[in-house]
Amino acid sequence: MLSLGPGQGARGSSNRKEGPLSTPAVSRAATRRRPAPVSKVTIDTQETLRLVLARLDDMKAEDTLTIDLRGKSAIADHMVVTSGTSNRHVGAVAARVLDDLAKAGIRQVKVEGMPHCDWVLIDAGDVIVHVFRPEVRAFYNLEKMWAGGGAGNRRVS
Repeated sequence: MLSLGPGQGARGSSNRKEGPLSTPAVSRAATRRRPAPVSKVTIDTQETLRLVLARLDDMKAEDTLTIDLRGKSAIADHMVVTSGTSNRHVGAVAARVLDDLAKAGIRQVKVEGMPHCDWVLIDAGDVIVHVFRPEVRAFYNLEKMWAGGGAGNRRVS
């Protein structure tokens, strides 16, 4: 009785060709193109603001205020000022916002103040987020400096 190995036909010969690839096969392999990279779609300013406000709400940040900076400053379109209850809470809130901004594909986010967590500044381009401990927030009082007339400002509860 004749036993057949893998890839062998009824006559005991292999259906596969052994040895190096033929010249046309090698040349075709070189012409295969890599797929085009997926475009990096960045979310707009309003979507970034919605994302930040949602994360602050999720993390139970307190006394959140959004200040519209359009027409007041060229540094950003919106500033968000909020408070955490302690250093640990401020750090956790800031870390969660940073994590979600990265997941949303927002690159080049700059952060200041994470080691001490009294005041953490997150610069996400057109949206700047300040997360304070309440005492530090009262001392610097950014709302008074930037809010001015208060026409474009809104508290988020």
